[in-house]
Amino acid sequence: MDWRRSIFLIVVPIETFSILMHNCLQFVKKGQYVIELQNVAYNYGGGALLSDISLKLAPGSFHFLTGPSGAGKSTFLKLCYMELAATSGRVQVFGKDVAAMGRDEIARNRQRIGVVHQDCRFLDHLSIAANVALPIRVSGRDASAEEANLKDLLSWVGLEDRADALPAELSGGERQRAALARAVIMSPDVVLADEPTGNVDWEMSKRLISLLVELNKMGKTIMIATHDLNLIRTAKSQVNARVLRISNRQLQLAGADL
Repeated sequence: MDWRRSIFLIVVPIETFSILMHNCLQFVKKGQYVIELQNVAYNYGGGALLSDISLKLAPGSFHFLTGPSGAGKSTFLKLCYMELAATSGRVQVFGKDVAAMGRDEIARNRQRIGVVHQDCRFLDHLSIAANVALPIRVSGRDASAEEANLKDLLSWVGLEDRADALPAELSGGERQRAALARAVIMSPDVVLADEPTGNVDWEMSKRLISLLVELNKMGKTIMIATHDLNLIRTAKSQVNARVLRISNRQLQLAGADL
């Protein structure tokens, strides 16, 4: 899918953009949730890490996921993007039961979910542009045909001048922006970010959250795992976001004081 079909915000008025974006999102049936968990549990090491988790993520929604270190935030995200299988309960992604999906169907649906990992791993021998384009190559598409889209995307995250740099030459903030670019290169319907601002300063944190808010205004479903309450307050001044908390292995709606 052409990246520029999801980046019209930077080249057309917002009124026109909202109409265009409605036609650019991948097909989600009316009333269908992009991700739904029903009474989900996940056990690890002989004990329950998550239990009785239920959540429905609607298209275009924005959520924060909070909780102390070790509470299971990363595990929860992995259940959402099908890296882990629930011990019990039901996980549905784009209206389909994950337990009933074969390997190929899981792979196809994962292309509709962009993930920004906490550790921001790259292939050190490849340039940043090549790293960002990796999902295109893995999908079997011709990366050379997507060159203009890649250039637009790197410009959007402010890395157009760093396209040929190697990962080791980038700052922490630049690495996080490159990770975000890689996560959205396939124009996913959902973006899941695991502590995306954990290793950057406050100014870069605000810049990253602004990019994620822009994606949400494009119609993307966003979930960010974080323990930074100041970041949540900053984002809530820009977007209508729900705040969830994992506590005692269960998912709760956080209080309005956030």
